[in-house]
Amino acid sequence: MSKRHLFPSLEGLVPKALRGIVAYNPRLSLDETNRVVFDSEAARSNVSIISGGGSGHEPAWSGYVGTNMLAASVAGDVFASPSTKQILAAIEAVPSDKGTLLVITNYTGDCLHFGLAAEKTKAKGHGCKMLICGDDVSIGKVNGSLVGRRGLAAQIGVLKILGAAGARGASLDELYDLGIAVTGQIVSIAATLDHCHVPGRTEHGALNDDEVEIGTGPHNEPGYKKLSPAPTPQGLVKQILTYCLDQNDPERSYVKFNPGDETALLVSNFGGMSNLELGGLVDELLQQLLADWNIEPVRVYYGCLETSLNAPAFSVSVINLTAIAANAKYSLEQIKEFLDVRTDTAWEAVAGFQSNPQRRPRAEQLVQPPKETRKVVDDATDLKIDPELLEKMLRAACEAVNAAEPDLTKWDTVMGDGDCGLTLQTGATALLDAINSRQVAAKGSVVEVLTELEDIVESKMGGTLGGILGIFFVSLRTAVEENSELAKTDGPIAVWAKALSSAISHLGHYTPAKVGDRTVMDTLIPFAKAFEAGKSFEESVAEAVRGSENTKTLRPRLGRATYVGVGAESKELPPDPGAWGAMVAIQGLLSGAN
Repeated sequence: MSKRHLFPSLEGLVPKALRGIVAYNPRLSLDETNRVVFDSEAARSNVSIISGGGSGHEPAWSGYVGTNMLAASVAGDVFASPSTKQILAAIEAVPSDKGTLLVITNYTGDCLHFGLAAEKTKAKGHGCKMLICGDDVSIGKVNGSLVGRRGLAAQIGVLKILGAAGARGASLDELYDLGIAVTGQIVSIAATLDHCHVPGRTEHGALNDDEVEIGTGPHNEPGYKKLSPAPTPQGLVKQILTYCLDQNDPERSYVKFNPGDETALLVSNFGGMSNLELGGLVDELLQQLLADWNIEPVRVYYGCLETSLNAPAFSVSVINLTAIAANAKYSLEQIKEFLDVRTDTAWEAVAGFQSNPQRRPRAEQLVQPPKETRKVVDDATDLKIDPELLEKMLRAACEAVNAAEPDLTKWDTVMGDGDCGLTLQTGATALLDAINSRQVAAKGSVVEVLTELEDIVESKMGGTLGGILGIFFVSLRTAVEENSELAKTDGPIAVWAKALSSAISHLGHYTPAKVGDRTVMDTLIPFAKAFEAGKSFEESVAEAVRGSENTKTLRPRLGRATYVGVGAESKELPPDPGAWGAMVAIQGLLSGAN
């Protein structure tokens, strides 16, 4: 859990955030005093749908005000319900000839204040109803018999369906009945890796590093159960889906899913999950839904639907669309149309474009790459050496790179993005696998090994270093083939001299890096020039070592490292990790040859 905040206090932050939020849509207006965001063009001829709650859940609910969703939202303090006065201000901001529908999640403060506002509105002779959404299955039927299920992010799906139906002219009663049908067919549960941190507060709950909490709410409240040791992602997803979908669980079987029922999946980032991990979570959910529950959602929504400040947590919701249609006056196709209709709100960030006929089965989306054809090595243009010697050299180089990975990663974390060590280790591990499983060194073919290195770099090693090494190896392999005849007259050193010089020359077309720029070229160029000058392998390796050592005294001039501030008082930096990694590999070749 991060305790760092741009704004160290909550003082004035909620209205400031609302002022920022309304900037993305010029139709939105803000009553800052009452913290009400409303659509200035909301039609009186439609039911005004209003939602809200505590702040800290953005984009809920101000982010969903706009066409085909909310007419207005109202925000309380962080994790605290808005007051009755605020809610009444929201109702007055978007008057409707058809009445007002208040849609809230099931929390005591929200129920009381929105309920009082509804009663006061009805007392004035205006139509007003309140829909309470509860979808959390962690609140079992016994414990929740009085208060009902807690509301999680699936309420945003309810708002989407109701907003679209309301825009088509549904009456207040029709929208309320539809809302009851929708919220009754949702199962949700949340899991958290840690609690969120509220700006300005000093005391916060926290989980241990080996714990995951399941059944948590969006206000830092404790969950249903702590899991320790933390399960694998696959194990956690299995538990989540079991809580949501097990029809034999007497406490949590809130919704029945029949074979063939069409469903929607909503996954909400609580604010602290990376998009990378969230995508992985969605994939795991879809895999297990199909494999274990025979459920393939026809709509998938994921992203920051309803957050909890910076909590590294998420909620998972499964909605039975078929069952909604069975309990409402609308058909299944209409329910899906309500989900698909476009808005000008934050909903679009999670919605994608999923309407028929564009929607394809997931199996059709996951295609196989084109079949690759491996290069056939021509013996006439190959450079051969003793197979046993070649394998020893390659193994020694790979093992040296793997041993150096921790230092390379540490140095690259200081001066770059931290990927250099793992990138080189990935390549070394892949080459060792090729030696062991496909015996690429068994024929003593230098071209076969260089071809394998080309493939490894192109398919497994990304980043700047991967790009440089990719060009280097393809140029080196081509030059070896072009100059292989020299081996018969002048010996293999002559071939390497020509090939290395050619590879460095080709690299010059794609990178301006030279000796002194603190890059991998500080190792490769001296190594190649030593060969070109007729020096031995041992002497050339010594030049590569000197080049990499010199990077300790150089200031970066290229790449990400140029953006890293280095104080003038610094006398020596860590070596450039790319240059050092290349040197370690070259030294390993020499070690294996001796």
